[in-house]
Amino acid sequence: MMRQLSWSAVDDDDPRLLQAAFALLVTLDLAFRIQGGARWDLVSWPVFAVVLLAVVTAATLLLPWDRMPSVMLGVLAVLDIAVIGTGRLSPEGSSIAILLLLPALWLGRYGAVRGAVVCFLAVGLFQALPGLVYGELAGANLSRSVLPALVAVGATVAKASAVQAIGRQQRMSDAIFDTVDVGLVLLGRDGTYERMNRRHEEFMRVGYPDGHDGVAGQTGAVFEEDGSTPLARELTPTFRAMTGEEFDDCRLWIGTDPRNRRAISVSARTVRDEQGDFAGAVLAYKDVTDFMGALRVKDEFVASVSHELRTPLTSITGYVQILQERDDLPEQAASQLGVVARNGDRLLRLIGDLLHAAQADASGPQLERSHTDLAVIVRDSVEAASPAAEAAGVVLELTAPPRLPMCADPRRIGQVVDNLLSNAVKYSHRDGRVQVSLALDGDRAQLEVQDGGIGISSADRDRLFTRFFRTRSAAESTIPGVGLGLSITKEIVEAHGGRIEVESVLGTGSVFRVRLPLER
Repeated sequence: MMRQLSWSAVDDDDPRLLQAAFALLVTLDLAFRIQGGARWDLVSWPVFAVVLLAVVTAATLLLPWDRMPSVMLGVLAVLDIAVIGTGRLSPEGSSIAILLLLPALWLGRYGAVRGAVVCFLAVGLFQALPGLVYGELAGANLSRSVLPALVAVGATVAKASAVQAIGRQQRMSDAIFDTVDVGLVLLGRDGTYERMNRRHEEFMRVGYPDGHDGVAGQTGAVFEEDGSTPLARELTPTFRAMTGEEFDDCRLWIGTDPRNRRAISVSARTVRDEQGDFAGAVLAYKDVTDFMGALRVKDEFVASVSHELRTPLTSITGYVQILQERDDLPEQAASQLGVVARNGDRLLRLIGDLLHAAQADASGPQLERSHTDLAVIVRDSVEAASPAAEAAGVVLELTAPPRLPMCADPRRIGQVVDNLLSNAVKYSHRDGRVQVSLALDGDRAQLEVQDGGIGISSADRDRLFTRFFRTRSAAESTIPGVGLGLSITKEIVEAHGGRIEVESVLGTGSVFRVRLPLER
């Protein structure tokens, strides 16, 4: 079954361990006194202290403290004070009074303000009073009897105040963490679930209906973003977090019952100790079921509308091409048909981009890999872009090897080159220059498209590959576009195992650099 954990503090004061440490210290004091020549009769206060210590320690080790009332901890502290008070009643004296701090702190920890009162009475009865009766009421004996008692009571009050302050802060933290609508989990150094809030307990009941052992990396009714593929252990957020990975917006589905299954977005951050070593991780789980549903509806709508638009538009562009092939058209009509054809082609490209965006949301770019020649693809794209460049007054320059074979989807890679060339021409100034270079860089192909156009600001570069994002300079220059080309280009490049980079200065131009593995 799932471990029930909360944000409340864990009791780290085990009475068994504390009593064992106390008994060891008292035993050491007695051993040192015997080594110094101390001897006691069987009927004496130090012997009584030893017997009482043995009985209390044995009882502490045997009692089931998880079922004992808290008052028993106070009784244990009072008996230890009695051990200290009676153990120091001997002519040779003892420094055992310093150990009063241990039971005094216990009383402050478990009894709060009442513990200070109990400590004052117990120390006065078993420590100060016997010491004053046994010895003189002045000098060193007065100091030995009264000062340890005052220090013990002060320690109890200090501990009680600290416990109250910590408890108040803990209750405030509990209220905050249980109020937020985000599941929160704290993992320990070894991957155990140390804390979780109420919201995450709800997620756990959905994702692990058969129970959870409270250890990172467990699999249950947890699925990948597609909602059907079971999530492998090494892909679970907790397992990834325990390897030191930090991430945001890792989406997954939990549950098998359609009535309560949820989509979750997970983020993780590592926890480091003072030396910078890994000490655990914190994960936040956010319910994004409604958001995922909205995305699905949006994708279905975009795909449906795009298909419905493509069919009549293809027919229109086809008939326009037929008309353009006629030789008896007036010059003005031929020019107007050219405008229709260009805008029809633009609409077809836009619809294709929308369809690609919808398909990528659903399952990522679909690739049909084959052995192809990247140099041929680049040359064909440059040739196809030449008429548009010439019309815009932009010079296209190409530097490429005769052949550059690679394993890729030629249609998708052609789309990457077309998008980069189209943007370079579109955002270049008249009489500008676009330089295209293709080269081999180790086991990767490197494609660069450089222009001297309007450039991109540093603020816009961070969002450049976001869907439907357009830079401010592009919007102000009224250059047409919807902001899909670069996001699609990035998805295709990464689907091939490559990466795309951009260097740009506003008003100077941009360099887009694509690196693609030759074999994968």
